[in-house]
Amino acid sequence: MKNIEASVGVIPMQEKKEAEVKKVVEEEEEEEEEEDEYTEHRNEMYFFLEEHPEYRISAVGRWLENQKGEVVGDADTYFLHIMNGSRCDSMWDCIVGWSEQSERTEETWETLCMRIEELDGLEQIICDEGSFGV
Repeated sequence: MKNIEASVGVIPMQEKKEAEVKKVVEEEEEEEEEEDEYTEHRNEMYFFLEEHPEYRISAVGRWLENQKGEVVGDADTYFLHIMNGSRCDSMWDCIVGWSEQSERTEETWETLCMRIEELDGLEQIICDEGSFGV
């Protein structure tokens, strides 16, 4: 008789544990589905010298956000060459290969690059701003 009572009491416990496991698995699957849905964002902006606003270097920021609006991974930030618009990994690469510079012009471009390089939060600026004077 005791064996019957013991086995009857075990069945509801097993069902309860299985239901809890199933609930946890379903919640994890829902979270995975939410995480799999990303929105791609892109911001194109430019840096300019405040004393010479005609000197500009363009930059692009691209990143992914999940459904909660949280940034997923790292942003991809890069600069655009001043003559041909090709992707450049640094602001210095943007002025390479431009042969029509005078000494004054070259110094002005270098000043712009140095000021961009010295900025704190460069990635954030590229992703958030439309233009930024230095």
